[in-house]
Amino acid sequence: MFEGLRFAHWKPDLGADGILVLTFDRADAPVNAFNRAAMDELAQIAERLAIEPPKGVVIRSGKPDTFIAGADITEFEKYEKEGRVLASIENGQRVFQSIARLRCPTVAAIHGACMGGGFELSLACRYRVATRDAKTRLAFPEVMLGIIPGWGGTARLPRLIGAPEALPLMLTGKSLSAEAAKSLGVIDKLTSPELLVAEARELIAHPRARAFAQRATAWATNLWPVRQVLAPIVARQTAAKANPQHYPAPFALIDVWRRGGSSITQRLKIEARAVARLATTPTCRNLVRVYFLQERLKKLGGGDSGIQRVHVVGAGVMGGDIAAWCALRGFEVTLQDREMKYIQPALDRAQDLFAKRLKTPEAIAPAAARLKADVDGSGIANADLVIEAIFENLQAKEDLYRKTEPAMKADALLATNTSSIPLAELRQAVNAQGRFLGLHYFNPVAQMPLVEIVRQDHLDAANEARALAFCKKIDKLPVPVKGTPGFLVNRILFPYLLEALRMFKEGIPGPVLDKAAKKFGMPMGPIELADTVGLDVCVSVGKEVGEFLHLDIPDGLDGYLAAGKKGKKTGEGLYKWENGKPVKPEVDPKYVAPDDIADRMILPLLNESVACLHDGVTDDADLLDAGVIFGTGFAPFRGGPIQHVKSEGADKLKAQLDALATKYGARFTPKPGWDSPVLRS
Repeated sequence: MFEGLRFAHWKPDLGADGILVLTFDRADAPVNAFNRAAMDELAQIAERLAIEPPKGVVIRSGKPDTFIAGADITEFEKYEKEGRVLASIENGQRVFQSIARLRCPTVAAIHGACMGGGFELSLACRYRVATRDAKTRLAFPEVMLGIIPGWGGTARLPRLIGAPEALPLMLTGKSLSAEAAKSLGVIDKLTSPELLVAEARELIAHPRARAFAQRATAWATNLWPVRQVLAPIVARQTAAKANPQHYPAPFALIDVWRRGGSSITQRLKIEARAVARLATTPTCRNLVRVYFLQERLKKLGGGDSGIQRVHVVGAGVMGGDIAAWCALRGFEVTLQDREMKYIQPALDRAQDLFAKRLKTPEAIAPAAARLKADVDGSGIANADLVIEAIFENLQAKEDLYRKTEPAMKADALLATNTSSIPLAELRQAVNAQGRFLGLHYFNPVAQMPLVEIVRQDHLDAANEARALAFCKKIDKLPVPVKGTPGFLVNRILFPYLLEALRMFKEGIPGPVLDKAAKKFGMPMGPIELADTVGLDVCVSVGKEVGEFLHLDIPDGLDGYLAAGKKGKKTGEGLYKWENGKPVKPEVDPKYVAPDDIADRMILPLLNESVACLHDGVTDDADLLDAGVIFGTGFAPFRGGPIQHVKSEGADKLKAQLDALATKYGARFTPKPGWDSPVLRS
């Protein structure tokens, strides 16, 4: 069938039963992702199959835990710069259409990640079989890159399972388990990894019709009048979560679906043009940049950490949740505090985490068994890593190190989760300073992806590498930072937060400040954020960072603390909280906000970002942007604070700071670093 043809990325195997098993195993790559070479080979194969169709075709992966991860993003970025996105999209559509038009049954045999273009290839097949395995996930993550599915995803998925189910998947990038995909009608059959190809062959030999209800829903929800009614409703719902000026892709996707007719050719044409248009937007370019920043952080954690046992001292919210997360990720963990009554709430929260993440009793039980209460601290002696997570007090931490270090193994790491105290001060209480570092997690631990690896001058490079590898093992993104007050994230965040609190004290309503910050692109407004973090934490960290940055804590916060109003955790702070949500007061409709409130919040953040770059808090500007995006949620579509400075113009922003300094005081004075050539590259 393939005489004279040699393939680098595809392995065709025609069985005695007449069924061709086509294995995608991209050469010189750990995972399968479509580049032009792999796509061209698939085009050749499809052309030959159209001429000599076998009894059936099974498409599978030769990689252990990935079906197909999607398109090669590096190549996509190159095509965008060269103006060749449309041609690339149209080429991929032609290849997948040639698979869809084969005269024989086709089955996608899915094990592992099936994302983007991989999902689209599976939709071009007549059937889909998937493994009941936690690694098997299906998703369209394109909106997270500022584009939409371009190789037939918008054209095929709504017609397969109906628009009400298909649109949310494509609009959010949410991934599906194999079981969830089966319940929606995306997957035709579930099986084990060992029987995957056999079940695919069986489906070719004995095809099954889709349920009438699924076919009827798919037909009815894609009729022209229904699309014209549903599209504006979905757009309004989407606008409540995403600003179309910041994130145009979801709204483009809705429009592509609305305009798509009964012809697959027409739907593909509309889809391709939309992708090509979105690829040129600043949002897409910045989100692609964020993707590469994330990949860079992941790669920092190569090698073996040598860590199997973790001991956490301090069972408060942070310490307890760090311990639970480590246990969830497979580490043996002991959790210490003064009495069992302080540890038990952490164990209870851990059970909730395990239940949410692991689902079944069989999976939950081993994780729970890995997390043990340890009032006496006996786990210190066997731990490869000891994490201190007690309250923010220099003396208390030093006393703990002096007591703990003698019981530790010689090669064990000692880490602090301090959020602001300089490590140059803390290390004075540590004898073996080469193994002492900061592992600064963010709250909530289970949701925040970043961990700051906090350096101090005596830290051994090998031990820093071990900490980076440990972060990778617990599925966190590490960013190495200098051990000065506030490190990276809090040093940059708190000037923004303190200025917002100052304006709140001046009488500007909290909801107005929150709205202005969210309009800029922050995921949460600063007043809501202060309550979420905890006003006690804001004051504690603010004093440490504020002293370093010569910023004062706004008056009035001590009164909230004295009244027990610490924010979300106590049910009241700057806002009242009900069922975990803030109850924001109504703002007088006649109220007119000052026109510079966004500048007063955002420019101090940018000013401190420039200062951190100048001071070498991170190794380079990209790591700084990555840390701030993944540590604070800084508007991803802007690409990070330094990228934003470049986009807006350093001279322009510096002039705005000068104007604010003249009007409001020296705290807005531009800091050293604004003349850096990095800001103009």
